[in-house]
Amino acid sequence: MLKNIPPLLGPDLLSILRAMGHGDEIAIVDANYPATAMGTRLVRLDGHSATDVLDAVLRVLPLDDFVDHAAFGMAVVGEPERREPVMDAFDDVISRHEPGMKLHLLERFSFYERVRSGFAVVQTGEGRLYGNIILKKGVIRPQ
Repeated sequence: MLKNIPPLLGPDLLSILRAMGHGDEIAIVDANYPATAMGTRLVRLDGHSATDVLDAVLRVLPLDDFVDHAAFGMAVVGEPERREPVMDAFDDVISRHEPGMKLHLLERFSFYERVRSGFAVVQTGEGRLYGNIILKKGVIRPQ
């Protein structure tokens, strides 16, 4: 056990988060997502919601503030302007850790391509549809 590290972040995920560099991306995806097919590092957290995993990850991972968008969700197929409740929940978690940042939506296949070229994927047990998010890692500035 470690102090001040959410217990949900096991050794495999902590190692991945630590190894990521500025601009690298990690996806947290729902139970329906084809994560194994993405061909990248995969961590399974089947018993947890995507929002709980997002909250734990954002306790240790800074988001990139050098870009316009550092958090990406998957737009609803056929209704790209529609926001599912899970998207608002993602925004709530993001704003607690990174005030002023918001979820930006990507078309489904653009989202898939971005995940495929990312650093890692965390597959959750999230049952809400569109419970998928990509995070772009930022920097920790000197104090």
